[in-house]
Amino acid sequence: MLIQGLQKLTLLDFPGRVACTVFLGGCDFRCPFCHNSSLIAGGEAVMDDEALLQFLKKRQGLLDGVAFTGGEPLLRRDLAPLLREIRALGFAVKMDTNGNHPDVLKALVGEGLIDYVAMDIKNSPEKYAETIGLETFDTAAVAESLAFLKTGVVDYELRTTAVAEYHTDEDFRAMAKWIEGAKRYFIQCYTERDSVLCGGLTAPSAEDLNRWCEIVRPFVGEAAVRGAATE
Repeated sequence: MLIQGLQKLTLLDFPGRVACTVFLGGCDFRCPFCHNSSLIAGGEAVMDDEALLQFLKKRQGLLDGVAFTGGEPLLRRDLAPLLREIRALGFAVKMDTNGNHPDVLKALVGEGLIDYVAMDIKNSPEKYAETIGLETFDTAAVAESLAFLKTGVVDYELRTTAVAEYHTDEDFRAMAKWIEGAKRYFIQCYTERDSVLCGGLTAPSAEDLNRWCEIVRPFVGEAAVRGAATE
């Protein structure tokens, strides 16, 4: 899993932190609405681990967090040594994940290497395969990651990228029951970009987004819409 991108400063990707974002290539999903489709198959590295650590050493006192995204960062099985070095430099770590690698997630959290997890809930279990671009998919691993996060051992959020062609009221009712008891849940509005895997998809209306949020709200501690007007 190569480092295929670095956003040197973000105030949005890591809640409560001034951070940089590290993009790791490779993913086991093929979501048609993925904004980082160039990372799915992996590719050439823009830097190695040592170059990232040197960058972070120069940003000590300026940044206080490092957010890992992809692709799917937890596909990188040797991630722990890099995270240990990052933590030794005094940075907090956020991990984005599709939830399909609970053993890796549990191990990294158990070692105290992750401070915040953002996990995708792509759709209702019945529509998962379609939504992630696969013919079939067993949601058991995602359910295991979800159950682990709901124990509260690490701070976290759940999030769904809402796409008009893939999501309905019924889907959000099913998701609400699935994630019941979760601490924090966000609906992120799909945005058309040249970088998405499949063109021609559309964003839900603000009315739809707000209705879906209200469907989920009674089941979770906090629910909100991101990335669209809420009027």
